[in-house]
Amino acid sequence: MKMGIRQISMAACLMVMALPAWAGEGHANRVVADKSGQFSTSAGLQLRVAADQGDIHILTGDSSKVSYHVHLETEASDRNAQDILNAYALTARSEADGVMLISRSPRLGWGHHLWVTLEVTVPHNYNLNLSTNGGNIQIADIQGRVSATTDGGNISTGQIGGPARLITDGGHILAKNVGGDLTAQTGGGDITVGSVAGSAILRTGGGHIHVASIAGSGRLDTGGGNISLEHAGAGLVVSTGGGEIEVGEASGLIRARTGGGGIRVAKSLGPTELDTGSGSVYLTQVQSAVRASTGAGGITAWFGPDARLTSPCRLAAGEGDIVVYLPRKLAVTVDAQVELGGGHRVIVDPAFPLKVTYGEADEGSQAVRAEGALNGGGQTLVLRTVSGNIRLMLNDAEHEKQEMEMLRQQMEKMRRQLEMNLMKLQRPPAPPQPDQP
Repeated sequence: MKMGIRQISMAACLMVMALPAWAGEGHANRVVADKSGQFSTSAGLQLRVAADQGDIHILTGDSSKVSYHVHLETEASDRNAQDILNAYALTARSEADGVMLISRSPRLGWGHHLWVTLEVTVPHNYNLNLSTNGGNIQIADIQGRVSATTDGGNISTGQIGGPARLITDGGHILAKNVGGDLTAQTGGGDITVGSVAGSAILRTGGGHIHVASIAGSGRLDTGGGNISLEHAGAGLVVSTGGGEIEVGEASGLIRARTGGGGIRVAKSLGPTELDTGSGSVYLTQVQSAVRASTGAGGITAWFGPDARLTSPCRLAAGEGDIVVYLPRKLAVTVDAQVELGGGHRVIVDPAFPLKVTYGEADEGSQAVRAEGALNGGGQTLVLRTVSGNIRLMLNDAEHEKQEMEMLRQQMEKMRRQLEMNLMKLQRPPAPPQPDQP
């Protein structure tokens, strides 16, 4: 039987079967074809797969071979079923830098279908360059660099030993751990990642982003979803069009912006800049300078006992309360003001010798202000709200205990959420389903 398949290398053995197959109870039976072969290879080389459609599954093994298996399915009720299978073309060849597979499906008219799945087993230490114009990509644990691109499917990977580039036009991206830099981009799906040993650039048009840790610098962007990151080892830039932002511990600079959600940072060791259009800002264990603003929401900041302010701080709210907990020995100059005093106040802990003044009503001023130097003064802490209260509280042992418990709960919540997302990696891929009548 002539199948229209070009065999480039004698080392490739192609086996073709055309048998009726049942896709499952209640599904129409299908005609299938299977093509397989293998090449000898060496660790550290590369597999390249280019498919115009279909899923790609990558497995790893201990042998020094690349073996592939292509599974085709089409409707048995289609009178052109065998012609459709025969028109499929697979090019497989061994090259100087590894193995190349090119999968080409025939162009089909309305009412005709062909499902393609490419399963390839490579050595553990191997590099991957994969692309499909329409399908999911699944990759097992592998020691090497990975590039995977699909026009619309999901991408899921196990442990990746080297750098990775994962791109999909609209599906979800899930990766356990990446041993180098990571670039992950999707037109609208979620991005879920374990740990990244290098830097990370993660972008989605509207989905959520969840990451355990990034050792290097990180840039996380979503058009409107939530963002959570447990640990950042270097500079971090985060933005979302309207979702929530949660950051656990960050060692470097933080810049976070959301169009309308809340922002929570559990522990910031470097300078921090936060902005939200209409959400609340909550910070615990602040160790360095912070600038935070919200159009309509409250701001709460707990400065830790080891805080050292090397530049001015500013917390500003349009409509909302500002609550600041300061350690007893922090040297800082406070400038706090409520623009529309009226029923709002500046409340100062007795431990802080600040001067509170009130604007003259006959002069048109309703401002309430508290200012003064604590522990000899230092960098300026500016607090501003148009309509809200300002509270300056002593972060004593009791409050410190409360703060640490909230920090623990936040980190535990983030850990559980990430584990739930990563569990999706263990789910087997769904088999291709026939169209419903």
